[in-house]
Amino acid sequence: MRTRSMIPLLGACALALACGQAAAQSKVDPGKREYDANCASCHGVLGKGDGPNKPYLTKVPTDLTTLAKGNGGVMPVARVYESIDGTKTVPGHGSRDMPVWGQAYRIRAAEHYMDVNYDPEAFVRGRILALIDYMYRLQVK
Repeated sequence: MRTRSMIPLLGACALALACGQAAAQSKVDPGKREYDANCASCHGVLGKGDGPNKPYLTKVPTDLTTLAKGNGGVMPVARVYESIDGTKTVPGHGSRDMPVWGQAYRIRAAEHYMDVNYDPEAFVRGRILALIDYMYRLQVK
């Protein structure tokens, strides 16, 4: 009787261990997810400015892999942050009155945290910094 009661417990432990190993192998990269969802269509999967929307744009997308190289080898984090957030006007991203990603992130936060007290600026900052971290990893050496 005691052995029978241990079988479900052992099965649950084995399942939990297998799920834990699968989760450890499938690493979530929030910056890459942001990039793939919002940037790759114009800047390309590898950030070289060759996304599938390139032929339809009036201005050629920036090659994001050379941001640091064009800034003396240092990633221009503040400038990139302002470009994404919308505090710096970027012709391809819309005017200062309608920043594309900062405003879009604020709207997503409001939709997601509708009934919960949250800090919208922290939500936006987290998403943008995760995106910048991923873009940093795309830089050519």
